[in-house]
Amino acid sequence: MIDFSAPADVVAPQLLGCFLSHNGVTLRITEVEAYLGTDDPAAHGYRGKTARNAAMFGPPGRFYVYLSYGIHLNGNIVCAPEGTGHGCLLRAGEVIRGEELAQKRRQAPRKGIRGGRPAERDIEFANLARGPGNLGAALDLTLADNGVPVRVTDRAHEPEWVAGPRIGISKNADATLRFWIPGDPTVSPPRGRPKPQADR
Repeated sequence: MIDFSAPADVVAPQLLGCFLSHNGVTLRITEVEAYLGTDDPAAHGYRGKTARNAAMFGPPGRFYVYLSYGIHLNGNIVCAPEGTGHGCLLRAGEVIRGEELAQKRRQAPRKGIRGGRPAERDIEFANLARGPGNLGAALDLTLADNGVPVRVTDRAHEPEWVAGPRIGISKNADATLRFWIPGDPTVSPPRGRPKPQADR
């Protein structure tokens, strides 16, 4: 059983291989990033609690959802004691249940029109929840999910995992706080500079 009251960098690798269920879709978590509150310049909670990030400072084991670039809704799991501001960004997962729902949420129109209506294309299975915005779409996350308890089922065994720098940040960029299952097709590129599990 994961202790979400532990720091995010402790919780993050424990999430790999676990199952997250929300709104009719279940994912096997394959990639996460840890953000360490006021000790981490890249974290949303670095400058303290605000109206936008309040859920990040709430009880552990709950969602913190935020709008990224005005387009994507990204999901985090709040970690560490209440008031700390730690969280694990959900970067990628494999859809285990609810693939049809995830497809419907992720489908996009093709270029061109068929019969006067936009044609839809199937999203490649590995891409359904690859990347935090796509994962949020597959789970149908909304800002109303802020503070909602997460439904995480423990993994049967610990998978092999590696750690490397987080993606798409400019502050504290070299910290090895991204964790993923190597070789898993759902993990988002780039692979970063991995630090083998044995060296951690």
